[in-house]
Amino acid sequence: MATGAIARTLGYLGLWVVLIGIDPLDLAVGLPTAALATWASLRLLPPGGPGLRPGAALMLVPRFLWLSVVAGLDVARRALAPRVRLQPGFVTDPVELPRGPLRNWFASITSLMPGTVPVADERDALVYHCLDVSQPVVEQLKAEEAAWAPALRSARE
Repeated sequence: MATGAIARTLGYLGLWVVLIGIDPLDLAVGLPTAALATWASLRLLPPGGPGLRPGAALMLVPRFLWLSVVAGLDVARRALAPRVRLQPGFVTDPVELPRGPLRNWFASITSLMPGTVPVADERDALVYHCLDVSQPVVEQLKAEEAAWAPALRSARE
């Protein structure tokens, strides 16, 4: 518990220094702010609960960057096309992640995929609004869930 609190405090203080600076007057406000942020984060998301495994998530950075480039090229192609062919609508993605923080992480990650936005969390599925439902959106979401599953396991496992 103590190491988790120290790590969070240092993380918040580091963010403060990056955003505001290291001037002593700034740190006089930054230290109590980091302490309050740590207190709030420990109450909202206690250590040892479900969450993102940083090491496993870091391994997915190249995949995320590659898919971002591919998606960006697709968006550019559609933006420059004389006639944009889109079929907006909703798709339902049955997810295996339990409701709660892990599913919320996954929804946040997939919200970064161009053309898809999670709009509802149903009992055993996430509902997405898509710009083009003729694309294999659910298959892409399943591939992302499989890729991210190791990084989204409970810290107690």
